[in-house]
Amino acid sequence: MKEYPRTKKYDSKWIEENWMGPHPLWLVEELCEHLNFRPGMKVLDMGCGKGITSVFLAKEYGVTVFANDLWISATDNLKRFEEAGVADRVFPINAEAHALPYAEEFFDAAISVDSYHYYGTDELYFPEVYSKLVKQGGQFGIICPGLVREFENGYPPNLKEHWPSDFFTFHSKGWWKRHWEKSGIVEVTTCYNVPDPKDVWCPWANRLVEEHQYSGDKDLLDADIDNDIALVVIAAVKKERKYE
Repeated sequence: MKEYPRTKKYDSKWIEENWMGPHPLWLVEELCEHLNFRPGMKVLDMGCGKGITSVFLAKEYGVTVFANDLWISATDNLKRFEEAGVADRVFPINAEAHALPYAEEFFDAAISVDSYHYYGTDELYFPEVYSKLVKQGGQFGIICPGLVREFENGYPPNLKEHWPSDFFTFHSKGWWKRHWEKSGIVEVTTCYNVPDPKDVWCPWANRLVEEHQYSGDKDLLDADIDNDIALVVIAAVKKERKYE
């Protein structure tokens, strides 16, 4: 499995106490290889969960992060940011993805780790909401669960018994690339599947079994004998507007 040297600096117990899906620091480190961050940039971390990706961004790149999540309260995340020593650079926000309290073109970059598929498959979301938050020339990056290819029924046949309705938001890298490019707003600079996605997902799946007696993720991964499940990375740059 690929090594993630920046993540090694963080306490594994702290990560496991605060993760809410497949290893978020491995994923954000993978994503950040394709983004150009500089100290002082304003970055939106959409669907940040308990905010450990936001802590990572602030500590590793010196950026100012707006840690936005719907399910986790801003008060709880603030406590975590204070304990991590980044409360002066990471600001917790509790807001739904379609009702964000930010000005247009406020951010230098907007990222999302393991959450964008919950709201971003909507045809209007990227052009009418998400893209407007970032400046011209700014960056976008997401990493989310998906499929190696599209299927006629929306899922691999052998995974039918393990496919809840919210998994219909899983799509291929090609689908995501077209989904963003057809808006005409961005140039996609990176689009690929993370190598060995099960190695990234399995620690989370095993912990769910051990601590919560929930085997849904593990059952899904075990049933995926054709390796159809993917973790999709896509990064893009917002085009400059052309004036006539």
